[in-house]
Amino acid sequence: MIGIVATLKIKEGSGADFEAVASQLVEKVNANEDGVVYYDLYKQDETTYVFLERYKDQAAHEAHGKTDYFRELGAQMAPFMGGAPEVKILQAV
Repeated sequence: MIGIVATLKIKEGSGADFEAVASQLVEKVNANEDGVVYYDLYKQDETTYVFLERYKDQAAHEAHGKTDYFRELGAQMAPFMGGAPEVKILQAV
């Protein structure tokens, strides 16, 4: 199993717009990716969001990044971002 902790900083005042797009991504990932154990979005504070992700294997993680909806919704989230996300990739023990 592979765990991902992706921390995203967004621009101040763009939370509602970011959440609307990011929530669509969460819904599509959970509905369409068999290799995903879970994929959820959390809010740490007004400008910090965290995606917690778990994949059955590396292939599932790679497939996730290649989906059309990931690319499309990722592009829609880009204007709200305050910088590059911090992504930690973890191996289950």
